[in-house]
Amino acid sequence: MAAKGKIDYAQAGGLVACIIIIVVLWDTWAVYPLRLLVVFFHELSHGITAVITGGSIVEIQMNAQEGGLCITRGGNRFLTLSAGYLGSLLWGGAILLFATRTKGSQIVLELLGGLLIVVTLIWVRPLIGFGVGFGLATGLVLIALANFLRPMITELILIVIGLTSCLYAVLDIKSDILDRPQAVSDAVLLADATGVPAMVWGVLWLGVSIVLAVRFILIASRHDIVAQSSATSAPAP
Repeated sequence: MAAKGKIDYAQAGGLVACIIIIVVLWDTWAVYPLRLLVVFFHELSHGITAVITGGSIVEIQMNAQEGGLCITRGGNRFLTLSAGYLGSLLWGGAILLFATRTKGSQIVLELLGGLLIVVTLIWVRPLIGFGVGFGLATGLVLIALANFLRPMITELILIVIGLTSCLYAVLDIKSDILDRPQAVSDAVLLADATGVPAMVWGVLWLGVSIVLAVRFILIASRHDIVAQSSATSAPAP
C-alpha cells in the first residue's frame, strides 16, 4: 500500500537544475519552441473553458512573436478569460506530474503530439500560416521522439515542457499585466467585463500561479513509500 511520499532531494535538485537552465536560456532559440508551445496551451485553455461552459471555439491563431488569440462563441466569459494563464500552468503541472509520477512518458508524449495535430487541423487558422505549421510540425516531432527515444529521455522532455509551462505562466503574467499594464491582455479584457482593475486580476493570478507552480514541483519531487501491512499471517498448518 503506497503512503504519502517524502521529498526526494535528488529529484528536487534535478528539477531545480532544470529550472535554472531554462531560465538562463530563456531568451535563446533553445527555449523559443517551448515558449510557443506554452502559448498554444494558453489559447487552447481559453477554448476548452468556453466549450465546457456551453460555448464553442471559432478559431485559434498564433504568430512567431509568441502572440496568440482564441476566438470563442458563447460560454462563460469570466471563466474563459481567466483560463489562459492558469490553464497553461495546469497543463505544465499535469505534464510534469505525468513525467515524474508515472512510467508512461512515451505514451504521454505521443498523446500530446497527437493532441497538437488534431487541435491544429480543426481550429488553428489560417490554414496557410505560422500557427498551422508550428502545430503540425511540433506534433509530428513529439510523436517521433516518443517512438524513437528511450523512456528516460522522453521523461526528461516532458519535465522540461512541464517546467517551462509553469514558469511561462508566472513570467507572462508579470510581463503582460504588471510590467505593461496598458497592454491589451486577458486581465484588461476581464477588467472591462467586471469593472475590477486589471492590476487586481494580475496580482491575483500571479499569486495563484506561484503557489500552484511550487506545489506541482514539490509533488513531482516526492517518492512514494510502501506502507507495511499490520496484518499477520496465520502459520501454515
